[in-house]
Amino acid sequence: MTENEISNKIIGVAIEVHKALGPGLLESAYKECLYYKLTQEGLIVAKEKPMPLIFEEVKLDCGYRIDILVENKVVIEIKSVDALNDIHLAQTLTYLKLGNFKLGLLINFNVVTLKQGVKRVVNEL
Repeated sequence: MTENEISNKIIGVAIEVHKALGPGLLESAYKECLYYKLTQEGLIVAKEKPMPLIFEEVKLDCGYRIDILVENKVVIEIKSVDALNDIHLAQTLTYLKLGNFKLGLLINFNVVTLKQGVKRVVNEL
């Protein structure tokens, strides 16, 4: 599957989760439910995947963790905030660069309709 096909599937599942739970819950609740539903779809899903930082050819474990990685291709960064801002976008882009991934989805579940809370983030490799 391509990154775009995977992201379409992720967005569909995220909409299902959001419709079932609604806005206002903690980020961790949405993460667990999205992880569960994506695995039910038969996708390869990693949760809280450690992302080391490589500095001057030394691998450093700085505590960075990708919320969800799907098919080892698409990064999902989950938020439950009043509004997404530039720092959330920067965080997602940093994960893409550190892992050499092309596509990420920044998803804010604290919105009335999920379409308002989804941002595609592309790493120009």
